[in-house]
Amino acid sequence: MTIATSTKPQINWVNTLFFIALHIGALFAFVPGNFSWNAVGVALLLYWVTGGLGITLGFHRLVTHRSFQTPKWLEYFLVLCGTLACQGGPIEWVGTHRIHHLHSDTDRDPHDSNQGFWWSHIGWLIYHSPSHSDVPRFTKDIAEDSVYQFLQKYFILIQVALGLLLIYLGGWSFVVWGIFVRIVWVYHCTWLVNSATHKFGYRSHDSGDSSTNCWWVAVLVFGEGWHNNHHAFQYSARHGLEWWEIDLTWMTIQLLQVFGLATNVKLADKKQ
Repeated sequence: MTIATSTKPQINWVNTLFFIALHIGALFAFVPGNFSWNAVGVALLLYWVTGGLGITLGFHRLVTHRSFQTPKWLEYFLVLCGTLACQGGPIEWVGTHRIHHLHSDTDRDPHDSNQGFWWSHIGWLIYHSPSHSDVPRFTKDIAEDSVYQFLQKYFILIQVALGLLLIYLGGWSFVVWGIFVRIVWVYHCTWLVNSATHKFGYRSHDSGDSSTNCWWVAVLVFGEGWHNNHHAFQYSARHGLEWWEIDLTWMTIQLLQVFGLATNVKLADKKQ
């Protein structure tokens, strides 16, 4: 006789302790000696570089969905910016996101929103996920690229190098704000796309899942908050499809087009 047993998810202690350390480091921003407007400026600049150019423009719209093309040197630069967000290496990030779209809001979705806000926001990251074993199948287009391999393998050391540069430029306050505060802020902004935009906001399209358009998430993540639009038209370089749906990343792509740096730009056909 076979007795059915349920397998309890195992905590990923590496991720868990890493997240705890980063959040503790960010709390040092409240120490008066660690505050300066220059340090805040560094954090804001890196927020845009890593979260806007790196994650949103590079990892997501360019590499994951191939919604436009750029010269290879620019692709590598944007992927480097995304790597500096410290959300894992680019191969793992892209593969996980492609899996999410294929199985959105099902039990095979790495951050299935049906498991609750906490799970889709951060819970899925502090447990070992079986979806990680599927990443190679979804990243065959980039897995053999030596630049992607380097960034995947050394993304922590690259962050350390940035930290050393910030110490040289402005001391410990630059590290507190430019590394710890900035990483934690970009983390939660990115995670809100997985959690808040499957719970709050409005739906313009039947996308087959619970994705929503949430204006305040769009503000925080450079246009990614128009998530229902994105799930309905995953290939589209433009996520804000109505005039009031401001999409800063789409504006960036338009600017790249002006200089001939963005080509084969794919757009949603709202008649579908």
